[in-house]
Amino acid sequence: MTTPEVELRSAWRHLAGPGHDHLLDALLARHREPQRRYHTLTHVMWVLRHITALVAAGEPTTDAAAVRLAALWHDAVYNAAVTDNEARSAALARSAAAELGWLPARQQLVERLVLATAGHRPSDADEAILVDADLAILGASAQDYTAYVTGVRDEYAHLGDDAWRTGRTAVLSSFLAQPQLFTTVTMRTQRETRARANITAELASLAQ
Repeated sequence: MTTPEVELRSAWRHLAGPGHDHLLDALLARHREPQRRYHTLTHVMWVLRHITALVAAGEPTTDAAAVRLAALWHDAVYNAAVTDNEARSAALARSAAAELGWLPARQQLVERLVLATAGHRPSDADEAILVDADLAILGASAQDYTAYVTGVRDEYAHLGDDAWRTGRTAVLSSFLAQPQLFTTVTMRTQRETRARANITAELASLAQ
């Protein structure tokens, strides 16, 4: 097994216990779909790692297990040519929580957490941890950021260069317009400056 699969299976067993591996197997298969270049098992692995680091750093959470379950399923559906990936992923996440026997309120929490990754505007501490973990790549090293951009561009291969530049510029500009890219103190301290530098550099390259 690859390192991402090993880590995802470990995270899953801590959340689900025995008897539910078929759910994870189906999720892993989704993340091996050929259209994925960045939104793969590796991305989910890193989101889980960032969540663990944020919780260890003392960032507040009411239900760390629900945040981790949402992380596992937040990109369960991913096709750059459609616009309802998060909604469909959220429905699958809620279904998984239900199959695990989680109470309806907790199922709803998992669903809401996944939906928060659509707009990246968290409204509470649990959403902040998941969204910041999802966006952590923005504040990665220049090399890792470039690899991320290359992967996302490949996922949007159905767009011509002009459409890609227009859409990507709009997304990046909206990020820079926010007073803060990250909500948690930990991510702001560690990655905010680098993220703004990465985004600014990418915008400059798109304008050439």
